[in-house]
Amino acid sequence: MGDSDKGAVDRREFLKGIAAGAVTGATQVTVHTQDTQDHNHDHQDVPSDLALRVKALESLLVEKGLVESAALDALIDTMEHKVGPRNGARVVARAWVDPAYKKRLLENAPAAIAELGYSSGQGDHMVVVENGPKVHNLIVCTLCSCYPWPVLGLPPVWYKSAPYRSRAVMDPRGILREFGTTLPDEVEVRVWDSTAELRYLVLPERPSGTERMSEEQLAALVTRDAMVGVAKVTLPPSGGRTCTASMTWAVSREWGR
Repeated sequence: MGDSDKGAVDRREFLKGIAAGAVTGATQVTVHTQDTQDHNHDHQDVPSDLALRVKALESLLVEKGLVESAALDALIDTMEHKVGPRNGARVVARAWVDPAYKKRLLENAPAAIAELGYSSGQGDHMVVVENGPKVHNLIVCTLCSCYPWPVLGLPPVWYKSAPYRSRAVMDPRGILREFGTTLPDEVEVRVWDSTAELRYLVLPERPSGTERMSEEQLAALVTRDAMVGVAKVTLPPSGGRTCTASMTWAVSREWGR
């Protein structure tokens, strides 16, 4: 066996070992069947093929010294706890209750957002566009998936899909209707194309009936979809489950999954 063949076998064995370890560490769950007497034991929740591949790749990179585990942990912590829609929701809520802050946000979004402690390389150049009774803004990235990570986190699948990226420009009212947002004809729809150099964030209209709400309560109403512009902020139905605009679109279109 040549050196190249031996190297290929070694790599395969390494990946098999990593995959086996990932499966072994899987969380156990109970499988409920109709015949509980004959089939009453625990099964392992085996990770998907993609999860195994990611784990194998991560382990290989760490083993070869190309990345550090601490660096990966820091990146995961950032994505889970330091960026995301909850940050954007707090920015929106502060703008709703503080006119002076809203003015600063519209004039210099990165600086105003940094006042609340949210900043990163993905948000150094950002513009906030305000919705109003006569104007509705919609965000898209026609080239790829440029997105304001500090305030919205990672972009959803539908935002990166080719149908959304093209139709948001060609037929914005149509795409909004598919998300469940129907606008009167007199409302102007403005589409903003994000790039690697400039990201956008929508400042939604504050819904009526929220005058007595606290800033924290207002932030709980703001969704990622509203800050992209595919939805409006609304009061949730009493006792009902909130259905976001992207959930509606995901059900009606395979692109959103």
